[in-house]
Amino acid sequence: MQIYRFENPDFVNDYVSYLSVVKGLSKNTVMVYYQDIRQFLRFITLWKAKTEEITAEKLKTVKIQDFTVEQLKTVTLRDIHNYYSFIANECHNQDKIRTRKASSLRSFFGYLTKQVGVLDYDPTTNLELSSPKRALPKYLNLSESKELLKTSANSAHKANLRDYCILILFLNCGLRLGELIGLNLSSLDMEEMQMRVLGKGSKERIVYLNSACMSALEEYLPEREAIDTKETALFLSNQEKRISRRRVQQIVEESLREAGFSGRGLSTHKLRHTAATLMYQHGHVDVLTLKKILGHESIATTEIYTHLTDESVRNAMDVSPLANIKKDNL
Repeated sequence: MQIYRFENPDFVNDYVSYLSVVKGLSKNTVMVYYQDIRQFLRFITLWKAKTEEITAEKLKTVKIQDFTVEQLKTVTLRDIHNYYSFIANECHNQDKIRTRKASSLRSFFGYLTKQVGVLDYDPTTNLELSSPKRALPKYLNLSESKELLKTSANSAHKANLRDYCILILFLNCGLRLGELIGLNLSSLDMEEMQMRVLGKGSKERIVYLNSACMSALEEYLPEREAIDTKETALFLSNQEKRISRRRVQQIVEESLREAGFSGRGLSTHKLRHTAATLMYQHGHVDVLTLKKILGHESIATTEIYTHLTDESVRNAMDVSPLANIKKDNL
């Protein structure tokens, strides 16, 4: 999906540009914010028109390109409460989704009041929503992780080396899905046993490669480099194009199913949870080093990160319980 600027009022397009250029958010994150704001403006259009019945299907047909700043100035906290009642009851949005949409609205109105001064009043100032219940992250334990890798290593799939390498990087490096598909051949420095990863907000970080990663890459790279293509991506689809998000998700889903772990709500992101959990539980990696490995950032911890040495991060990768996994010893 893409954003068509002609379908939006100028202040929405300006906000989208602000998120992308100034805040440096990823395309996927910008799209989520945009969709949340678009849904809200569609609702307000019908709500202010006193439409008798507002349904999820009817909302999809509402055009917002003519929505004005003057209409925004009429939005009250009560209107927002009615919107949240609508998405809870009509759209069946759970607590987590409603909380995210609250964050989207706060960001949007904060931009309009504090950044560009289009509005004098922020109706989300006193918006209160119950915090969603925090669920424990799903992950594979150590023996399950080894079983997943063993199953992949023994797969007869023609892209076995690629798929195994993908799983190894997820489970050892804790990469996000977008980070993995964004890897290029030039991202790798095999001599230094490291790779450059482009994380959230286009922030680059170095991820060190342990023995398991190096072994999987050394087996896969000759196969990848033998493909005559101008594509720079490390991982390719069968059409010799950069592998898609959905294809990687399918590879993980298929691998989990073959290993007997389907139906547990596991995903590419859960493999990232697995990598972090195994390093913390079995590798005794301290939390701050783990945050650096995973590319997490916050205002409160940024200064602490600067005191971590690259050597401590390299050592953390080497003590991963999957660091020495090779296909021939599974």
